[in-house]
Amino acid sequence: MSFEYTPPKYAQLIAELERRIDSGEYPPGSMLPSEHQLMAEFGMARPTVVKALGVLRDQGWIVTHQGKGRFVRGRPAIPTGQQVRTGRELLERKEVQVSSRLLTAEEVQAPNRIAAYLNLKPKSAVVLRRSLVEHDGEPTEISSTWLPVEVASGTPLTEPEELKQGVRRYVESAAGTSLDHIIEHVTARNPTKEESSLLDVKPSAALLTVYAVACDATGRPWVVVESVLPGDRHELEDAYPIR
Repeated sequence: MSFEYTPPKYAQLIAELERRIDSGEYPPGSMLPSEHQLMAEFGMARPTVVKALGVLRDQGWIVTHQGKGRFVRGRPAIPTGQQVRTGRELLERKEVQVSSRLLTAEEVQAPNRIAAYLNLKPKSAVVLRRSLVEHDGEPTEISSTWLPVEVASGTPLTEPEELKQGVRRYVESAAGTSLDHIIEHVTARNPTKEESSLLDVKPSAALLTVYAVACDATGRPWVVVESVLPGDRHELEDAYPIR
């Protein structure tokens, strides 16, 4: 089975509009450029612009007044106690600070899904770093990091020692760029034979798999972090406004 994946253009527009709001270029209370103005400036189709504006509205950056236009609200306040989103936590996690056992750090052939997420040709070589995470002596997660060989080469990501920094720090340093946004994909499936053994679950158990694709501001993917979670030991939670 093949997986087609194209980094979304709307994410680039979201990042740029957030930057302009944060910098004060678009101050709170000011009117946002119209859809047609944004289409012309960024060379994007109307559905792409509308989708980006919808996300900014849902996240609380802007507000729409019927018949008047869209207005800037400013950076949205983060609700007290809101958890860091899964993909970001995986990117920032330091192996030395969690109870984990490194399973592998080697060059492998990319599965179709991973190759598609990284915009690589099928069966391209990638570096896989995989660990088993435990809590109170119980296996709770299989954490994997998938990177293009040229990004991981010469970094601690290929070494058997625990990482002292999060994956994000190593990737940004090696790639010479900043990771700008994450695109998450969540699937549910039964475990492989190896996963069943590592996580101590039955072959019929339900697993949640979170794929977080980290991209730069242009939408180029640089790394995929994957978290395989036993469904009966985890609950995914998120919080967002419903304006």
